[in-house]
Amino acid sequence: MNEAEHVMDWLQRWYSAQCNEDWEHEWGVRIDTLDNPGWSVRIDLEDTGLEGHDFPRQDLTRSKHDWIMAWTSDMSFHAACGPANLTEALALFRTWAVENTPT
Repeated sequence: MNEAEHVMDWLQRWYSAQCNEDWEHEWGVRIDTLDNPGWSVRIDLEDTGLEGHDFPRQDLTRSKHDWIMAWTSDMSFHAACGPANLTEALALFRTWAVENTPT
């Protein structure tokens, strides 16, 4: 993994690699906003190389608007985070995905 590569560039490549004319019709990546404020992320893992891998729940609260929670459940990676922590949440997914993807 190239640490200098922007996480969004990596996520776009990861998503494209999952698209097989089937996966993208049923599964995907969702990024949405929360009203507290913040972000929510759901990345479907079914039919990917990450299916069946567990991301141990992480909860980190630095302040009211600087926080992140990440976990896997229901064959998906989930994250919720503060308004300035989206890149951090996606970087957690990237690190975990790279460590758990067969080479």
